[in-house]
Amino acid sequence: MNLNQITIPSVDVEKAVTFYKTLGLHLIVDAIPRYVRFECPEGDSTLSIHKVDELPKGDGITLYFEDKNLDETVINLKHKGIHFLSEPEDKPWLWREAHLNDLDGNKIIIYHAGKNRKKPPWRID
Repeated sequence: MNLNQITIPSVDVEKAVTFYKTLGLHLIVDAIPRYVRFECPEGDSTLSIHKVDELPKGDGITLYFEDKNLDETVINLKHKGIHFLSEPEDKPWLWREAHLNDLDGNKIIIYHAGKNRKKPPWRID
């Protein structure tokens, strides 16, 4: 089994498209105003966004995008107007992370974990 895509909600899909294109995702399905889908620049996963009248309550979801050049990527995205909630920081779980939200409040973590993503020292067999 392989994860194909994640679908997130948005009250304004058109604005969400602009935001995720700025992050570097490539639009592959355009059914604005109700649905869009993106390819990530690397790998096979996709992200789709669907129109909702009201965002779900609670903590919602968190999207993780791995980038080998995290610090440089954060600088470049800031120059494009993306606001970060936290700067790149080394975490105790051996990932380096920067946090932000999309326009609908969905949490995004851009990180670099390398081999520790799937094979941390505490991995169970």
